[in-house]
Amino acid sequence: MGHKVDYLRLSVTDRCNYRCVYCMPPEGVPFKPHESLLSYEDMAFFVERAVEMGISKVRLTGGEPLVRRGVSDLVGLIRATSGIHGISLTTNGVLLPRFAHELKAAGLDRVNISLDSLDPERYRLLTRGGSLDNVLRGVEAALRASLDPVKINVVMMQGLLPELPDFVAVTRDRPLHVRFIEWMPVGGCGPRLPGDLLTKADAMAVLERLGAEGLGKPTPVQSPAGWGPAHYYQFPGHQGTIGFIGSMSDHFCGECNRLRLTADGRLKNCLFSDDEVDVKGAVQARDRDGVLALIQESLDKKTFNKDLISGWTSRGMSQVGG
Repeated sequence: MGHKVDYLRLSVTDRCNYRCVYCMPPEGVPFKPHESLLSYEDMAFFVERAVEMGISKVRLTGGEPLVRRGVSDLVGLIRATSGIHGISLTTNGVLLPRFAHELKAAGLDRVNISLDSLDPERYRLLTRGGSLDNVLRGVEAALRASLDPVKINVVMMQGLLPELPDFVAVTRDRPLHVRFIEWMPVGGCGPRLPGDLLTKADAMAVLERLGAEGLGKPTPVQSPAGWGPAHYYQFPGHQGTIGFIGSMSDHFCGECNRLRLTADGRLKNCLFSDDEVDVKGAVQARDRDGVLALIQESLDKKTFNKDLISGWTSRGMSQVGG
């Protein structure tokens, strides 16, 4: 195959307490009944097999992972798995004040928090009802719990550019790492016309202007720990960084190092593809060889080029783990 795939994104639930515009349609999506989802023990068994196939890093996702009870127990099971060298979590942050220290104690290393606007009203509209104050409390909780680094995920949608100075300011005095992610057409929730897509180049132009106006030139820096494709910059004197993930204008398929396991036990080798391998039966039967064979099947089908995949995916971000 020639590529090292060592990163598993593990969705623990398709449920979420938000309805973000890039993730769900306004009416939401039908949730899977709990009994159709993998148990935490099932997930831990799959992770053990995935380690045999080269996986060493796991990110827990959703939906919103913290709406499923006992996620810290899953973190502990994964932390106890020989060969796992990093565990992270992607969350909207609302429940972190309750769970951040518990997750850290169980073995979680770091966290990514979705925060698409620093304007309370725009944030409410983008999340269809979310509270900016609640997620900011989650950011503070993550810092207090020493989940390091704390990264802020910002999906790049129209209306973002005027907010860029505020996001840069967030990185000045605290070790927060803001990543701007191009909006992806997944599950029917995404830009449909070229003019709808806000790109890395659009945002970078604003940052360079800010530098020229007195902040100083943003310079490329190494990733503040992580396994993804972001390119990072830092303004002089700032503790944190600004990163970009050009998933559409400068896609990173050739560097892709990940697989995704959905909460209902389907293995995906590409976010832009509907191709899925059903591993649920083999996992629940504790069929080691069967699971290994299915992982290999998924790896063999991995294209490393999204341009070979046409059309919109049928399942949205909340259903596949983003």
